[in-house]
Amino acid sequence: MHTHSTHTEQAPQASQIYRLFQLVSPSLPVGAFAYSQGLEWAIEAGWVDNELAFEQWLVSQLQLSIGSLELPMLNGAYAAIEQQAWSELEDISQRLMAWRETKELRLEENFRGAALARLLPNLGITIPCEMQAAMARSQIIGLALAGVQWRIQVADLGRGYVWSWLENAVMAGVKLIPLGQTQGQQILQRMVPALEQAVQDARHVSYHQASSSATALAIASSNHEIQYTRLFRS
Repeated sequence: MHTHSTHTEQAPQASQIYRLFQLVSPSLPVGAFAYSQGLEWAIEAGWVDNELAFEQWLVSQLQLSIGSLELPMLNGAYAAIEQQAWSELEDISQRLMAWRETKELRLEENFRGAALARLLPNLGITIPCEMQAAMARSQIIGLALAGVQWRIQVADLGRGYVWSWLENAVMAGVKLIPLGQTQGQQILQRMVPALEQAVQDARHVSYHQASSSATALAIASSNHEIQYTRLFRS
């Protein structure tokens, strides 16, 4: 009897974990693999030319943009959806777009948001009409909606988000620098404490306080728009 009860209690939690895996999978058709977020130009410019410089670039982006802007916005969107605070959700999505400093970064945000908005209804997610515009604007809004409806804890959703960002960035670096696959995996492993610290720190930052100060990212992204030979869209 005890065994049956334990199995019943664990099943929903296991289901949520698998849903999270699906949301952060590289196979999710939102086009994440097509973007390097300025890394392609940074490599051509000689800013990033080895494993150590690449890891420093990633840590910088995590601390100055992903952790300070995107994670607080994700947390804020999650809370707004739970409370059905649609005007607040719209404010979050517009603030997030305002922090995207280049045309490429804004287009990436829109493309990935629209792609997720098309996908989620096919996975059983109901999109309230009040948030359709915000969803089409940013992938973060769609992830928050899926997290709420699939009952994924907001901290776990944040962990999945930063892991997905890092994995895509490392895959780009492995191709562009280039690095060996093993070196890429070692970077992923070494950065886990920094990822968790970013998730914890974001809990104490409201979406009103969220900001980005990733100057190198903005410069690299701006220059990437006119880069002669490009493999990535940003």
